[in-house]
Amino acid sequence: MAVGQRTGDTAGWAGAPPPRDANARRVMLAQRSVNTQPELALRRGLHSLGFRYRVNHPVPGKRRRRADVSFVRWRTAVFVQGCFWHACPEHLHMPKHNAEWWWNKLQNNVRSDEDTDAHLVRLGWLPLRVWEHEAVGTAVAKVVEALAHQGHPRARGIHTRSGRSVTEDEQVAEER
Repeated sequence: MAVGQRTGDTAGWAGAPPPRDANARRVMLAQRSVNTQPELALRRGLHSLGFRYRVNHPVPGKRRRRADVSFVRWRTAVFVQGCFWHACPEHLHMPKHNAEWWWNKLQNNVRSDEDTDAHLVRLGWLPLRVWEHEAVGTAVAKVVEALAHQGHPRARGIHTRSGRSVTEDEQVAEER
């Protein structure tokens, strides 16, 4: 059986330990890979500033890897990192059940992220990663700054307006 093929309902994916119980299986199956709340919040923030982008766009040359938000013309790929799945140094809580398997799984995710970033840089793209725990205003500001760096005219205008950064504007709005 090839890697990635189903081995049956009780065993999970090939090489993965079976779920601890039916509830654990339900929880894992319910995990979204696209359109998560942090992604939607970032997209709403960018859209409200007038930005248009592609969603869940394949990374050029890596068809199985996808950017959460892509600005193709400006060669910028944005990835919204989940704290658990991408091993956030601040918020990762390792599972106790099958800890060694989970450690290897998460480290492979981190290596895949690094490989994707290196690949995009080789192609002349700017990879940008934001964590799900970051404030929406901070994440939007990072994207606007990256786009301004890439020469996006709207981002340049927003980035330099009235001497204040988007981060400060967004934080003031969030406090209200």
